[in-house]
Amino acid sequence: MRGDVHVAFLRGINVGGKHSLPMTALATLFTESGCADVRTYIQSGNVLFTAATPLARRVPALIAAGISKRFGFEAPVVTRTAAQLAAIAKINPFLRDTPDPKTLHVVFLADPPDRSRAALLDPDRSPPDRFALRGSEIYLLCPNGVGKSRLTAQYFDSTLKTTSTFRNWNTVQKMLELTRLPPRSG
Repeated sequence: MRGDVHVAFLRGINVGGKHSLPMTALATLFTESGCADVRTYIQSGNVLFTAATPLARRVPALIAAGISKRFGFEAPVVTRTAAQLAAIAKINPFLRDTPDPKTLHVVFLADPPDRSRAALLDPDRSPPDRFALRGSEIYLLCPNGVGKSRLTAQYFDSTLKTTSTFRNWNTVQKMLELTRLPPRSG
């Protein structure tokens, strides 16, 4: 068996033209790192791959180092298993509010935050935006758009002392859908 299906979310790839990285080059990095069944989704650093657990645990560091060496910039990598992604999608606390999916986002954290750090998050930092921390994810509801929110990666990273990357709800759903598809052959 090749291992479980995993999803990698890279931060800062091809956003606004800065740190452009062709998805074929990114897929090659994953394959060269030992991953199988590598597929990318859109030009913003979303990668599906298959790997056994020992390798999957090393993937974030391997890929980040490869990007730094070959392309000369830092790109944090956060991974989840397909099962974790399914659970993440299922427990979004803002789904019951039936908002426009364009207002929903998930912040994937590299590490679960320490409780004392999590207590420092300010629920009134960016009204009318709301967030909910659940494990290693933060669910965001940003009625006026995430671009206008003060709930930023820099805020979460500095407050929680971890690395984060945001994905809109449609991308989360698409990645989950892709984890359920068989790998492309050849």
